[in-house]
Amino acid sequence: MLYFVGSSMRPGWASSRAIVVAIVAIGAFSLLTYMQMKPQTQGREELIATIIKNWQQTHPAQRFVILPDFNNDAALDKDTNLIWELSPTPTPVTWNEARATCMTRTTGGQKGWRLPAPAEMRSLVGPAVDSPIPNIPPGHPFLNIQPTSYWTVVPEANQPSYARYVDAFLGNVLSFIKIYTYPVWCVRGPIQQDEK
Repeated sequence: MLYFVGSSMRPGWASSRAIVVAIVAIGAFSLLTYMQMKPQTQGREELIATIIKNWQQTHPAQRFVILPDFNNDAALDKDTNLIWELSPTPTPVTWNEARATCMTRTTGGQKGWRLPAPAEMRSLVGPAVDSPIPNIPPGHPFLNIQPTSYWTVVPEANQPSYARYVDAFLGNVLSFIKIYTYPVWCVRGPIQQDEK
């Protein structure tokens, strides 16, 4: 299952995926054959639940890795190679305060934090769902995610008093006046230029 639009595929990804699909298909076939040989005591739902459970045990979520080098206060997103704060700052601040917060941040004993680009922030938000909480990927390690939007690093070129933010529910990139307040979620890693 892909959660990101625009994430780059690693070399060998297609062949690795083919191997995984083959292993799962063999496992599912074996399970179905076994189920046909024994009396039909399990229902269809139980069979599906067993297949899903086996898949999850064989392929645990490995997208995010909590980093000991950052005192376990940051997580690497292996899909984007970005390092995110494990616990974003929940207090809403203005855009200028958000930029200053990240530039002076020392999370996990490390400096070099910044506000994310819109594409980077959107990489954490899945397709729109009817939910009262932000649509962050299942199994994520993050704490204190606020049911709101987050500032991004991009100011509006044609409206200097505005900056972009990302709606944490739908992934929409919108603009609002810089003196409005949103929480801060700092990131480390290469900035993506495709959504400035």
